Amino acid sequence: MKKSTSSRRKAKTPRKSSAPAKARKSKTAVTSGAARRADPHFSREQQKYEAPVPSRELILDTLVKQGVPVSDTKLQQLLHVTPSELEGFDRRLGAMQREGQIMRNRRGAICVVTKMDLITGTVQGHPDGFGFLLRDDAGPDLFLGPHEMAKVLHGDRVAARESGVDRRGRPEGKIVEVLTRANTRVVGRLHSEHGVLIVVAENRRISQDFLVPPGESMKAKPGNVVVAEIIEQPAPHVRPVARVIEVLGNYADPGMEIEIALRKHDLPYVFPPAVERASANIVPRVSKQDMAGRTDLRKLPLVTIDGETARDFDDAVYAEPRGKGFRLVVAIADVSHYVNVGDALDVEAKNRGNSVYFPRRVIPMLPEVLSNGLCSLNPEVDRLCMVCDMTIDGRGEIADYKFYPAVMWSHARLTYTAVAAMLTEPKGALAVQNKRLLPHLQHLHALYKSLLKSRQRRGAIDFDSAETQMIFDANGKIERIVPVVRNDAHRLIEECMLAANVCASKFLQHQKHPTLYRVHEGPTPERLAGLREFLGSFGLQVGGGDKPHALDYAEVLAKCKGRPEAQLLQTVMLRSLRQAVYSPNNLGHFGLAYDGYTHFTSPIRRYPDLLVHRAIKAALNGKKYNPGSWTELGGHCSMTERRADEATRDVDAWLKSYYMRDRVGESFEGTVSSAVAFGIFVSLDGLYVEGLVHVSDLGSDYFHFDPAKHLLLGERTGRRFRIGDRVRVKVVRVDIESSKIDFVLDD
Repeated sequence: MKKSTSSRRKAKTPRKSSAPAKARKSKTAVTSGAARRADPHFSREQQKYEAPVPSRELILDTLVKQGVPVSDTKLQQLLHVTPSELEGFDRRLGAMQREGQIMRNRRGAICVVTKMDLITGTVQGHPDGFGFLLRDDAGPDLFLGPHEMAKVLHGDRVAARESGVDRRGRPEGKIVEVLTRANTRVVGRLHSEHGVLIVVAENRRISQDFLVPPGESMKAKPGNVVVAEIIEQPAPHVRPVARVIEVLGNYADPGMEIEIALRKHDLPYVFPPAVERASANIVPRVSKQDMAGRTDLRKLPLVTIDGETARDFDDAVYAEPRGKGFRLVVAIADVSHYVNVGDALDVEAKNRGNSVYFPRRVIPMLPEVLSNGLCSLNPEVDRLCMVCDMTIDGRGEIADYKFYPAVMWSHARLTYTAVAAMLTEPKGALAVQNKRLLPHLQHLHALYKSLLKSRQRRGAIDFDSAETQMIFDANGKIERIVPVVRNDAHRLIEECMLAANVCASKFLQHQKHPTLYRVHEGPTPERLAGLREFLGSFGLQVGGGDKPHALDYAEVLAKCKGRPEAQLLQTVMLRSLRQAVYSPNNLGHFGLAYDGYTHFTSPIRRYPDLLVHRAIKAALNGKKYNPGSWTELGGHCSMTERRADEATRDVDAWLKSYYMRDRVGESFEGTVSSAVAFGIFVSLDGLYVEGLVHVSDLGSDYFHFDPAKHLLLGERTGRRFRIGDRVRVKVVRVDIESSKIDFVLDD
């Protein structure tokens, strides 16, 4: 009986307590559900999230209505946030704080930043210890003096208050709160100051030195290049502290410049284990199953044309006469067949954004088994591809096009040099050796001439630029620097790729499918006004009113040719244009004079191209490809592109500094490549190396910079220095650590 009674009691207990719990849970759920539906942005949040939490707008509106800082608990109550929603709600608050929409006061209460008259933005440091706050609202930058910069590092996001103006009339800021820290690690050289170890950051925008506590140096020696983990961020009257976590070696070790750049710019350079596992499972050949449902182009004499050192081949081309025009086939590696949405390969490809090409070393976007193997259009093997099959009319205009998946077989791996030689000497040894391909190359060349005429009518801007190539010795240091001569083979491939990219843009626009466009906007009103003022002093003018066309620029450039100041005029015109970016908003490509333009032709080395391929495939199948926020993807891909550019510039600068270290005291002829307030940059003839003549070394005079005329002018002598001027200089100092080369005039 006791056993039975006891059992009944145990059974009754949960029933008594569970009913009220259910009621309470139900009431909360109803309240929460009603609150969510009252959110004016509920439908948007519901589309994005399975369990939507209050929108940012609702959170901000609720905080504003309270009129005072609000605690976390109070805000949760006001918005009816349930326990199951807390994690997602906290993540949203964290994101809002990082982006400067909210912040916490010293009591931990949540405040609306705009109600506090605070300005949010990103800190940009200067090597001399001061910095600037680049405002989120695109207002004028705030000057941050050394005292303020002692609280932060370059890249940190902060909330600040405008505190007045400095001696130069610039608005000055005072940091109120650090919203997010941008740096967790730093790469630099280890130094010893009075027995105390410090790390001096390689990134010169980080002017603070990092203290290394005893026992935290990994036995690195002063002078070693190290990677250090920041264990204490800077604060007023407190220097930042870091522990060494990796010793890279000595500064002049072969390849050290690349190792530094990789870490300095946070470039992913080691594939995660998941990617390595996925790579190991890839079968290095195309299967019959892979070919199913594809157009067979293996008999079509498609060829790749690239540089001598290229190892990843994205594109193959073929052309044949068709009436008064041509058929152009551009076959692009079908990377999307092997890299699936959301898998380890895709996640890492997105993270990297693009391949990075350093001298003598490549950091690929995809593992080598794909980038140089299965995806690469290597000669005489089956390969999967996405094809843009175009009809070009007699005027060089695209009359028709279609996209389709195919299987191909590259009939030759050709180089620009070889193709140019065959076109120039059709009876030469190379041409005879490739006689079966020569007619197809000649068709491509004839097509190129037609496309070139279309380009000229369109008004695409063609700035003359001097490209160079570094030739290295056995120790990985520069032996010499030589110019790269662009020939018709380079231009032929370029025009074919442009045509395919334009078709990709047209196709996705026609299908009303979102994508990432390659956007290049024209000059801002301010830059246009400055350009017109500058050109006016030379008797030149840009047409087109408030919104000039690329053709207006092209016409001015044509008038500049042959003039002594041609380089100056071209440089100023180029600097008036905005930087090209990736965006889902089709704002056209000013420089190429296209209403719409995408990147489709390099999916092995650019993530945006892979996204475009997926969008095209989805559209062909009557579906939609949704990778998430196209806007965020565009911003990310633009960032990784800039990151790669900055890293490669750093490496080039270091290598050139090392190259010039034994030439101190020598004199050279050169050309002024840039004029700035603190001096002139001079590019040396035959060496293709640039250095600075400081304003104090320009002569016995006070020199003033005229930004409108892009020149330095002597106050007493009237001597001027501007882009394109010829000068003779002497190398007086080479600082390998800062990659700076200093000249003085050698009149």
